[in-house]
Amino acid sequence: MLRYLVDPANAITAVGLLCSSLALYLVLAGNIELAVCAGLWAVLADHLDGVVASRTNNRKPNMAKMGKSLDGFGDVIYGAVLPAIILIQINGASIIAFFVASALLLAGVVRLSYFANFGKSDDGRFYGVPLSYDMPFMAVLVLAQPLLSDQAFLWITNIVFALLSAAHVASVRVPSPNRAMYLGITIFAVVASAVLMQRGGA
Repeated sequence: MLRYLVDPANAITAVGLLCSSLALYLVLAGNIELAVCAGLWAVLADHLDGVVASRTNNRKPNMAKMGKSLDGFGDVIYGAVLPAIILIQINGASIIAFFVASALLLAGVVRLSYFANFGKSDDGRFYGVPLSYDMPFMAVLVLAQPLLSDQAFLWITNIVFALLSAAHVASVRVPSPNRAMYLGITIFAVVASAVLMQRGGA
């Protein structure tokens, strides 16, 4: 099984999964800033593996098939499981956090199952907001936390992720990222993770 990780794109996906694992550990250890930082690197790995896969010449079909499954599991972990656990942690395991986190997990699994079976629309757009939007939103909220009261931060975060849960399974078409969007996401992730790393390590 491990031989499938020799493929460059699959190896990058595996690195992203390790970033997600690190992020989950950091959440449970109580360091939200560093957890979000690691989660952003999982997002970057998810974007990079697709670019590498599309540019790998003569890629074996079995490698691509395995990569598709790995990528789906990676999306669920960093796009649904990780933000759900962050929500529960920052809310002190409140009942509101339970419902929002449950909605996020369910929406994430439903959306990815739909995508795995039906793919994109005829014009190349995604049905529903992709899970890759979740960690950047979480990063923005955590970066803005010092500007908000504790209560305001929790309410805003819960509302944003409740809306994202609905958006993941909504009948909306979202354009696939182009080069400019990939560049913007990369720059944001690098800058945001650097700030979060500095704050989390202080």
